Amino acid sequence: MSATPQKNRASRRVLAAAAGLVTVGALVAAMPAGAHDRGHGHGGGHGHGHKPRTVDVQLLSFNDLHGNLEPPAGSAGNVSKTHPDGTVELIPAGGVEYLATSLRTARKGNPYSVTAAGGDMVGASPLLSGLFHDEPTIEALNKLDLDVTAVGNHEFDEGATELARLQNGGCHPVEGCYEKGKKFKGADFPYLAANVTKEKTGKPLLKPYTVWKKKGVKIGFIGVTLEGTPDIVTANGVKGLKFHDEVETINKYARELDRKGVKSIVALIHEGGAPASTSYNYDCDSPGAGDGISGPIVDIAKGITPKVDALVTGHTHQAYVCTVPDPSGKPRMVTSASSFGKLYTDTTLTYDRRTNDIVRTSVKSANRVVTRDQLKAPDMTRLIDRWNKLAAPIANKPQGWISADINGRGSTAPEKPLGNVIADAQLEGLSPADKGGAEVAFMNPGGIRADLVHKASGSEGDGVVTYGEAFTVQPFTNMMNVVDLTGAQLVTALQQQVSGPNEASPKILQVSRGLTYTLDLTKSGADRVVADTIKLNGEAIDPARTYRVAMNEFLAGGGDGFPALGQGTNKLVGASDLDLFNAYLAAHSTATAPLAPPATDRITVIQ
Repeated sequence: MSATPQKNRASRRVLAAAAGLVTVGALVAAMPAGAHDRGHGHGGGHGHGHKPRTVDVQLLSFNDLHGNLEPPAGSAGNVSKTHPDGTVELIPAGGVEYLATSLRTARKGNPYSVTAAGGDMVGASPLLSGLFHDEPTIEALNKLDLDVTAVGNHEFDEGATELARLQNGGCHPVEGCYEKGKKFKGADFPYLAANVTKEKTGKPLLKPYTVWKKKGVKIGFIGVTLEGTPDIVTANGVKGLKFHDEVETINKYARELDRKGVKSIVALIHEGGAPASTSYNYDCDSPGAGDGISGPIVDIAKGITPKVDALVTGHTHQAYVCTVPDPSGKPRMVTSASSFGKLYTDTTLTYDRRTNDIVRTSVKSANRVVTRDQLKAPDMTRLIDRWNKLAAPIANKPQGWISADINGRGSTAPEKPLGNVIADAQLEGLSPADKGGAEVAFMNPGGIRADLVHKASGSEGDGVVTYGEAFTVQPFTNMMNVVDLTGAQLVTALQQQVSGPNEASPKILQVSRGLTYTLDLTKSGADRVVADTIKLNGEAIDPARTYRVAMNEFLAGGGDGFPALGQGTNKLVGASDLDLFNAYLAAHSTATAPLAPPATDRITVIQ
């Protein structure tokens, strides 16, 4: 998701400081030997003696796992299904124990099966993975037999050198090896980043593409992340790198693959769209091809050369299986499998042995739910148990109590209950004069990665918020900043929620108590924020006055399309967002007086 983006400092706080590692140059040499021509080896060829002209290749794909090894809690762990009578069913889904079972079951009877991913496999991860710099997730993906993935923006959260370590292996440069006598092996699948180059040399950071081979069948995979990655990742994460246009890059490497005789090509793109319905079984080809989907992926799909046979996408955490016309006007499959391992896409690519190409007219695709009523994969259960044991002393520590679910990620409203709690925590922690003198706090919605769920996640008891649960909500462990902004800059920042790069997909900042305004969604652009309604503690914002504003370092750098917030001066660096969140929970809740979900009455929305 265009989320937020940051270097995961959790372990730095808990264990030690994260630091650089191998040279970025090592990334290109990083590719595991033979990773790109590894078949799954399920079954044999078709028939005996002479080979039929076509063979069905099964492409299994998913995206935006974000280190969710355990089933995601609360509303973030549901997928919605619309029944013929219009009723909507919520299905609990996800968790790698179930994802492994789903993929392994799907592969049975499919001798030609390849598994690919659309980026953001790691980053913004729950504590179980994030505490260990996502080594547990890479290990799980190896066990899942992932063949290839594109990088997403979150793969850059800790910078290119840490991405190199995830690919190549080796223990963390500061924290070392987490398990005695065990060295982290790295990914045995290639990470592809065709549109990411090193500024100094102009050379690709990672392999741009790979070719999967099985008994004479060859399929090329090109992987890209969104061109706007630098806008949604901290500056340190993308230092020394350039991000290029997705369409131009894919077309360039599709020509190269074609010249090499690879005619069947799949693009893995960490950018996506928004279907008109959030139900996973929505038909986004109704009334016509691709009519039910909007967003950046539509224009990208329309620009990518017809040489590419299918697009696996991600980033928006949505579920869709659509056909969007290619530049020649022919329909082409574009898919996305929600997020957090709740769905996978099962696509059939009919491969013509004579032309070595995919028969595009026969491509079939469907999203499947990773249900939790199937058997768990025992090897994944063992992996989770092993890492949980290491995390337990930190993860299980109680931080506070809540009386009911406080929705953040799972809320679709502009103002989220958990967003209010987080912004209030930041204001309270940074309002003392010696802590920055903050008068108002802003939180970016993409940085809220989960809900606070009342039901116990372990043995702690219902209503108890553990360190692990708090970390899952705020996994970036951003340092907080307090800066001077003029009233005029404050108003501009609020307008940037719904204008400029955020006009098509608004990013509504979560605001601390005392700040109120009206959001009129019947208007367009910056006018949607009604300027003369913006008040702080009941008083109109004075354009000429200076205000002390608290926000995480990502927003203070102008991230997520808020350049006005990047104009702050007189900066004071405070505690981390997670520390302030936990301190607030401790100060405002007890077992007998738990914190209740706050009212959402700061932003008045006109629809």
